[in-house]
Amino acid sequence: MNIPGDPVMLLSFINMKLRDEYEDLDKLCEGLDADKDEIIKKLGTMGYRYNKENNQFK
Repeated sequence: MNIPGDPVMLLSFINMKLRDEYEDLDKLCEGLDADKDEIIKKLGTMGYRYNKENNQFK
């Protein structure tokens, strides 16, 4: 599965997947074979941080 490169699209995609399919960011990255650090870095450039309690980037 292709993960969006655009940070805004990535935010929407990741939060949708976390909400609908994965119980946490680690499982999402494992399931999509995605680089967790890269996702955190890209979304961090827009001021978003992963909130484990809510299982979403806020």
